Amino acid sequence: MKRMSVYPFTAIVGQDDMKLSLILNVINPSLGGVLIKGEKGTAKSTAVRALAELLPPMKAVCGCKFHCNPADKTALCDECRNLYEQNGNLPEEFIKMKVVELPVSATEDRVVGTLDIEHAIKHGEKKFEPGILAAANRNILYVDEINLLDDHVVDVLLDAAAMGVNTVEREGVSYSHPARFVLVGTMNPEEGDIRPQLLDRFGLSVVVKGENDPQQRVEVIKRRLKYEKDPEAFNSTYTEEQQKLAEKIIKAREFLPKVEIDDKLLGLVAGISVELGVDGHRADITLIKTALTVAAFNGHGSVDTEDIKAAAKLVLPHRMRRRPFEEGELDWSRVYELISTGV
Repeated sequence: MKRMSVYPFTAIVGQDDMKLSLILNVINPSLGGVLIKGEKGTAKSTAVRALAELLPPMKAVCGCKFHCNPADKTALCDECRNLYEQNGNLPEEFIKMKVVELPVSATEDRVVGTLDIEHAIKHGEKKFEPGILAAANRNILYVDEINLLDDHVVDVLLDAAAMGVNTVEREGVSYSHPARFVLVGTMNPEEGDIRPQLLDRFGLSVVVKGENDPQQRVEVIKRRLKYEKDPEAFNSTYTEEQQKLAEKIIKAREFLPKVEIDDKLLGLVAGISVELGVDGHRADITLIKTALTVAAFNGHGSVDTEDIKAAAKLVLPHRMRRRPFEEGELDWSRVYELISTGV
């Protein structure tokens, strides 16, 4: 049976904040992932799968279970590092980025992998059975209904996403492998929330809602019906847009290390966090990293206040202090005023 083609990323109507947050994490996975809150039927899973399909194949070490990047010698697994030291090169293949889904029922061993202690004792060598984090390396790790996942498993995911490494330790034996992935968690707030301590560790957060504009809703319906009638014909109409966006993302990845931010804007970010009563320093650091990534995506050599505004909208809302039972959204006019006046 032929696999149905994936709905094009550029064909998704609206949901600009969600699409931008996903793109920024693909450009710079060190942002720490994105939490997407919203009602059902708002293109959350469609956008995640569409973004993975959009990107061109990437180079990987042939046969590596972690699909190591042969160009990044600092992030090789033990097997690839030994192979490189022996031969001076690594066999390569091209693979597509994929979406690795983590079920809500997943146990810690299923996520991080397992070590065969008996084998290590008898033979003096480590035998590791890869888990979901191994499959997720250099891919997108998608967790639907993340608010229903065990808190300890969420902790493990966020640790790996922040460090880019998964370490398994059992009975004094440890094994580490690269685990650099884009973490995307989705949830429906009506089904419960996640602990504030975990919420803060997501780099970005967005709230998605169904379109309220009747014309936009009609456009969503039209595009979906056209896609279901003839997916290939529908996708072909977006080929040029898809190609342009893919090229823009690849260029932004290469350009990101060259983007600069001056001390004045660093002070501005710190001042915003103080004014808004944001706890800790994670918000400041993430806001700066996100602004650098926004600038790279927009082709800016240095960060400007518009990049700060775009980043703040994705970084700050879920980190704001709220009183018990308090609802509502962040007053963006206040944030923009702080940015415009330089705090």
